[in-house]
Amino acid sequence: MTRLGAAMDVRFEESVEEFIELITSLGLNHIELKREYLEGHPDAPSAAAVGELAEQYDISVTYHAPFRDWNIGSFNDAVREASVDHVRDTLDDALAADAEGVVLHGGSVPHRYPAWVREEAAANARRSLVECAEYADDIGVPLCLENQPRNDSKQRYTTTPTALAEMLAAVPVSAETLRVTLDIGHAKANGEHWQEFVDQFGDRIHICHLHDNDGTEDTHEPLTEYTHLVDAIPADTFIFEMKDTSDIAQCVRPGATN
Repeated sequence: MTRLGAAMDVRFEESVEEFIELITSLGLNHIELKREYLEGHPDAPSAAAVGELAEQYDISVTYHAPFRDWNIGSFNDAVREASVDHVRDTLDDALAADAEGVVLHGGSVPHRYPAWVREEAAANARRSLVECAEYADDIGVPLCLENQPRNDSKQRYTTTPTALAEMLAAVPVSAETLRVTLDIGHAKANGEHWQEFVDQFGDRIHICHLHDNDGTEDTHEPLTEYTHLVDAIPADTFIFEMKDTSDIAQCVRPGATN
């Protein structure tokens, strides 16, 4: 069954249960929990409690591995290793909560650094992805590599269908374990059409992030015209990624407020 839900952002003040009550009142049936929110909110529930809430409200769950302050593609080995550990922790939480997968960013390195640093960082990103994916395979939780938005100051490794495919091809686990998160807003901001990702990855797309922008910057604006995306993209779960909870209502019920 296709799920439609929303992501819990670190900027939101609501508790997880309050957020679940909000999204279910809008007719949504999925929550994505970002690791930054869980680390920062004073009342963040345990993974077991998340699973209980999901059962109580009859919703499904995914997790988003940390990406602010963490970088699996760091040229600094200590940072890289700590980042991989946090991804493994997120996979453990997803398993405990009976979640359907974990979203992962592929890492980055500043453009201004010399070539040897950028090469080391790219190699570290691939190494980290292998380690994370092998752990995901061991515990049976899908890991979903996301297409990233381009950045003026940083090189990111999964901004295009080709780059994303190259990262996936470097990892010796099954396509059932290492899957794809297609982010519609990131593709648009990069000048890429979402259909190119569908053509390249097809049913390997497990999660789809929904938000909008003007085609020049990753601003995470409300996306009200999304039903054609749900029909055309073979993802299992579609998730609104908004900066404010009121924007979620704008997506689902244009003109409404929460």
